[in-house]
Amino acid sequence: MDVYEAVTSRRAVRGFTDQPVPREVLERVLSAAAWAPSGSNIQPWNVYVLTGAPLAELKKRAGERLAAGEPFDEAEYVQYPPDLKSPYSDRRSAFGEQRYGALGIPREDVEARQRAASANWQCFGAPAALFCYIDRDLGPAQWSDVGMYLQTVMLLLRAEGLHSCPQMAWAKFRKSVAEIVSPPDELMLFCGMSIGYEDVTESYSRTGRAPLDETVSFIDGD
Repeated sequence: MDVYEAVTSRRAVRGFTDQPVPREVLERVLSAAAWAPSGSNIQPWNVYVLTGAPLAELKKRAGERLAAGEPFDEAEYVQYPPDLKSPYSDRRSAFGEQRYGALGIPREDVEARQRAASANWQCFGAPAALFCYIDRDLGPAQWSDVGMYLQTVMLLLRAEGLHSCPQMAWAKFRKSVAEIVSPPDELMLFCGMSIGYEDVTESYSRTGRAPLDETVSFIDGD
């Protein structure tokens, strides 16, 4: 698979089979992803990978919290500005319409939307999950580095025939994740990532992208 195919075929998959992901594949991907760029090569990502019993236990704990109606963990960073403006708010709304429309869930069915969202904390059935932390003392530029690292991971997973779903949703259950992985206090959970083989029987609607002239300006010398 060439780079262009990896980029265009990568998407947030929300339905996985239970086929295990070989440990050697995960090690190969993460070893190569370490070559992702970072300012002054500080490599600010801190990653924990869960499979098997530890991941099953995390899913169990998250499911129990949801069933008991426990509140989400308090936010440690802002996922979206409360006054998200256009065109970003428009794109976010369009995503929600496509996502829940593909599931046949109307806007007014809040309960059904919540049930669909709860699949996040079961990793959409994936047999492997990655949890990416960043040091609390680092700044926006290092968060950007982490984003480049995660994109590199996802593209390498495509090269291995695997799919993924990056999930900031896991920050809402950061304490449950910490109970399993025991991170140092100085680390903050940025996101999780479900990893596995796509369940092709799951229906989905792929979200589009803005046209090039909406996001890119060419300033030519001609």
